[in-house]
Amino acid sequence: MPTSPTRVLSVIPPMTQLNTPYPSTAYLTGFLRSRGISAEQDDIALKLVLELFSPAGLQEIHERVTAIPPKKRSATLHCFADQFDRYLATVTPAIAFLQGRDPSIGHRICGRNFLPEGPRFASLDVYVDEDGGDPLAWAFGSLGVQDKARHLATLYLNDLADVLREAVDSRFEFVRYAESLARSQPTFEPLAKALAAAPTLVDSTLEKLTILAVDRSKPTVVLLSVPFPGSVYAAFRMAQAIKTHDPAIVTVLGGGWVNTELRELKEPRVFNYFDYVTLDDGERPILALLEYLEGKRPRLNLVRTYARVDGKVRYFNASEPDIPFAEVGTPTWDGLPLARYLSLLDMLNPMHRLWSDGRWNKLTVAHGCYWKKCSFCDVSLDYIGRYDGAPAALLVDRIETIIEETGQTGFHFVDEAAPPKALKALADELQKRNRAISWWGNIRFEKSFTPELCNQLADSGCIAVSGGLEVASDRLLTLMKKGVSVDQVARVTRAFSDAGVLVHAYLMYGFPTQTVQDTVDALEYVRQLFAEGCIQSGFFHRFACTVHSPVGLNPAEYGIKLKALPPISFATNDVEFIDPTGVDHNSLGQALNKALYNYMHGIGLDEDVRSWFSGKVPRTTVARHKISRALSAHY
Repeated sequence: MPTSPTRVLSVIPPMTQLNTPYPSTAYLTGFLRSRGISAEQDDIALKLVLELFSPAGLQEIHERVTAIPPKKRSATLHCFADQFDRYLATVTPAIAFLQGRDPSIGHRICGRNFLPEGPRFASLDVYVDEDGGDPLAWAFGSLGVQDKARHLATLYLNDLADVLREAVDSRFEFVRYAESLARSQPTFEPLAKALAAAPTLVDSTLEKLTILAVDRSKPTVVLLSVPFPGSVYAAFRMAQAIKTHDPAIVTVLGGGWVNTELRELKEPRVFNYFDYVTLDDGERPILALLEYLEGKRPRLNLVRTYARVDGKVRYFNASEPDIPFAEVGTPTWDGLPLARYLSLLDMLNPMHRLWSDGRWNKLTVAHGCYWKKCSFCDVSLDYIGRYDGAPAALLVDRIETIIEETGQTGFHFVDEAAPPKALKALADELQKRNRAISWWGNIRFEKSFTPELCNQLADSGCIAVSGGLEVASDRLLTLMKKGVSVDQVARVTRAFSDAGVLVHAYLMYGFPTQTVQDTVDALEYVRQLFAEGCIQSGFFHRFACTVHSPVGLNPAEYGIKLKALPPISFATNDVEFIDPTGVDHNSLGQALNKALYNYMHGIGLDEDVRSWFSGKVPRTTVARHKISRALSAHY
């Protein structure tokens, strides 16, 4: 056990995102410091990418590529090998440009003779200009040098990631890194085998960076937060390296993936890597754990914490209230390399770019979801089901503190769904203080967002909102308990758009009892929403039934039967089900995503939606001007 004083290091394991820090360590570090605890943080995910995509990293990748016989190399690997000297010369300026440290090189990047262009650049062929002009002029015009160069440099970085994946580590992704080893895995065996295997170049680089961070901070406790399946394998590799380097360091696993998937943890081998695993909000469990480690409370009084005792997994959960949202303190980014994050531009859509371009201060307006009724959502879990707000004055105090620390006035509110009343109060307070910021976040498209409120939010700095339209079917929206209708979504999204706010719609297909007709009709609604300027961006995802959602808890209510789960000792979340409709949602999903990609680029908005489907589908039953009439009736 560590001796007092406790020193905590919170780390972000690969992979999350490259343009801005994942906020979990900033929240925990700010909270712990507010309680007088020595706390530092580090972003190993960013450092891993910067190390791999450096001249030294490319040299090591090149050694792996040249070891592959030429006949067995893909076009990607051939391009890398043939143009290696150019890659070596351009990787440093390309990374510096994406970090915003060398904007002048953008002119050379735009000339298309500077960066080597691999297979990823083939995506530009769809924009070929028939007159021989710049095929990207429609997106960037004659003066959009920085954005155009950022898009080209992003393609270049994606080419390098493809080389790394093919020649070094087939699991590598910028976001979904080795996620198949963690997503709803009932046993630990696949992950155990991967961790026992000889390390790849990615693994050894990750281990080196982890030990450097530990040696620099000299922590007694290391917190590893894993928000997604794509950061689980790396977190275990990091913990493995820490335990080998210094077994006395206490390692703790937490985060969104843990909160969702490890609620039935029985696997003792997890604790070869982590001494403790905590569930739900980390503030109270970490405080209790630190008090236990310092001898100030018995182990029985740990809160929402797994540990291995006498070879078996035990769960400790003393009944103690969570830290109120108003008392969790202000997140801090101190210690994170804010100037080194990469602003990427992978899709030519003004709304879609916000997720990967620019450094945003991530903040929550409230804890949990004020609606917490949607049947596809994990509303039974604490991070959604327990709603807890804070006064607007306190939120703006936090905003001002963060601006002073980071020098950045852009905020991404990462709530499940930011409440309209709280956003109005926030806008009032920002305007009262004459504080200029830009912000965006997730909402429900509910009727409280009137044109007047949308204009006020825009005046307060709102530049974009995202929200769930889901299946775009009134029947299924009712079944989902979404609390909105398609017409209402149209009116709310149009009100935001008219206020100059970009709108992104989360869309879903494959919901229980969804028919082919429902899917075709949903796409027609989406087409009309784009055509009417209600939404500018969207994303279709396949419905997944989870064990913590109302659908998973009450499948008969939704007309389905769940398939039996295997014995669970490790992770569980998604559960397969039998839908009597028997629809092939996979093939329909390909058409939906193809249509949506084109709609986001302003293409095909006048075409019959059936043209996107490879097979025969029924004609839509939605009137062609249904959305425009709904808008006219309202206004």
